[in-house]
Amino acid sequence: MSLSKNSDAYLGRIRNVGTIAHIDAGKTTWTERALYQAHRIHRIGEVHEGTATMDYMPEEQERGITITSACTSYAWGDKQINIIDTPGHVDFTIEVERSLRVLDGAVGVFCAVNGVEPQSETVWRQSEHYHIPKLAFVNKMDRAGADFKAVLREFRERLGARPLPLQIPEGEGSEFSGIVDLLHLRFLRYDPAGGEGERVEETSLGQEQLDRAHRWREWLIEALAEEDEDLLERYLAEEEIPAEELSRSIRERTLRLEGVPVLLGSALKNIGVRPVMDAICDYLPSPLEVPRIQGTDPHSGEQVSFPVSTGAPLSALVFKVSLEGGRLLALMRIYSGRIRAGEMVYNAGKEVNQRVSRLFALHAGRKERRDEVGAGEIAAAAGLKGAGTGDTLCSEEQPILLERIEQYRPVMSLAVEPRNAPEEERLLQVLDKLVLEDPTLFVQREEETKQIILSGMGELHLEVVLERLRREHNVDFRAGRPQVVCRETVLERAVAEETFSRELGGIPHYGYVALQVEPVERDAEGEVLFSLDRENWPENWVEEVEQALRDGLQSGVVQGAPVQGVVIRVLDMGRVNEASSGAGYHMAAAGALKKALQNASPVLMEPIMDLEIFVSQDLVGEVVSLLGAKGGRVESMQESGEGKLIHSLAPLSQLFGFSTELRSATQGRGTFTMRFQRFDVLE
Repeated sequence: MSLSKNSDAYLGRIRNVGTIAHIDAGKTTWTERALYQAHRIHRIGEVHEGTATMDYMPEEQERGITITSACTSYAWGDKQINIIDTPGHVDFTIEVERSLRVLDGAVGVFCAVNGVEPQSETVWRQSEHYHIPKLAFVNKMDRAGADFKAVLREFRERLGARPLPLQIPEGEGSEFSGIVDLLHLRFLRYDPAGGEGERVEETSLGQEQLDRAHRWREWLIEALAEEDEDLLERYLAEEEIPAEELSRSIRERTLRLEGVPVLLGSALKNIGVRPVMDAICDYLPSPLEVPRIQGTDPHSGEQVSFPVSTGAPLSALVFKVSLEGGRLLALMRIYSGRIRAGEMVYNAGKEVNQRVSRLFALHAGRKERRDEVGAGEIAAAAGLKGAGTGDTLCSEEQPILLERIEQYRPVMSLAVEPRNAPEEERLLQVLDKLVLEDPTLFVQREEETKQIILSGMGELHLEVVLERLRREHNVDFRAGRPQVVCRETVLERAVAEETFSRELGGIPHYGYVALQVEPVERDAEGEVLFSLDRENWPENWVEEVEQALRDGLQSGVVQGAPVQGVVIRVLDMGRVNEASSGAGYHMAAAGALKKALQNASPVLMEPIMDLEIFVSQDLVGEVVSLLGAKGGRVESMQESGEGKLIHSLAPLSQLFGFSTELRSATQGRGTFTMRFQRFDVLE
């Protein structure tokens, strides 16, 4: 029996999942094979050839990496799989963050050789924050150095996860010849002559395979029985437990975030792809099996939630926007209700009604028209002028405001200069569009030099933006060298006061403010507090003082960088009859803050980066020496496969060109990953 896509019964068949992993673990390669197996595409594209369906941007095809999250869907059995392929590079973490925000499940892809890599750990933690059930695919089992047991150990030690292996490999590296299925006790042998990997032979296990499978299966049952009393009783009674019962228990553990089913294979050779597709259907949740999305009433502030049903009031979250041909396309997850093309919706964040002119289902860079989309679906809408990432769409009669997507702070900037004056306006218009698409991109005009400053998450991030300016928008400009984005803080407590008394335009203005600044946690935003009773002062005077102090925190006294990690306490305000004014208090507060910051031992903080460097044992000394020359500090070293994993901290300003220097110091054998940790002074 076929079900309408807009019926509540159909919701149980939907799986909204994403692929998450470190760069080059094989996410896009696996997704490409899954689309082929589901007959969504008719030819397998390759990442390394720039032909992968999900890497549709020219910059992705040239670099062989995923830069922007791509959505698609396919049918598998009686299930509808909506899948988002996310980037693995740290510069594009926001793409992962906003995708995870709207997903119900995830597939973590791990390299069998490198195990749990830094960005894998980062995105896994992000998924934990959103309480997303996951399964894991250990990829590249055919690569030299593959070690399935080591990867499982790292799951426990680095991710704090409870792996539930559903398969074990038959051989590893060059000896990898197939997969032992622990649930059904069978051997899956993939025929290398089977073209695109669709030919797989299922055979019974040999005695040695069977003995090994029973040991692993028993370990799996013991792990499941810890939280399943019925299973525990049957296990202690030495009953034979069928695969269906184990699958039920695995699903329950997965949905409760108490276990992670683990599968394995080689995506490039199409080995083990179908079992993962089956596992998505079997173990990851439908929209009906995840907690209701919680929001607030924008008018009363009370908590609101709607049932996951097409008949419920509308609630949808815009998790990404893109501009195509000058028209804005809003990607959204519909949590409840439905939207029809041509109808009005209420943007609760912007407090405006907007018409949805057209609706689309997405297949990477292509769009497929839809007349209506409903609860549980991921779709795109055209016509929502001014909509941005994190906006909530609902009905004006029953409004709801969903939690916004977390913002990121830039760590690197560069100056962009148009070739001529007429080009400047066009450059700014295009940058405004790119900023709308990418919440981690910031553009500002330097007050003194009038330069246009572009800030982002790293060198690669800014490089991609500059390429898009030239390629997609044909803008002619010059770009300066990348510079790190800094912050300022103070080391000591200081008190200062300032009196402002002056005639402006023949009108006297007076203000007196005494305040104190003191350091707090360095990553805390600057805070303004009043020790005096605000009720004893005219509201506009107090507001002027507060605004002046907040403005002052945007430009410190060392290099004019934003100030964080401080608390400002307003201790006193003086009054002179008739001369006291809001402008006077504003100027006095600004002057007092500047004095206090200067007297509180101000320091400049720069981005401190977390580096993980993998190198062979014999080259550890060279890498440690290089880190020392870069002002880095080694935090720890650990064995990893046939080499060492060096964990260190280093200031970003010293890491320009680090990739080239590391290759030189290690004869091209060293690899590293880098991610922002905090703004600080590396001591």
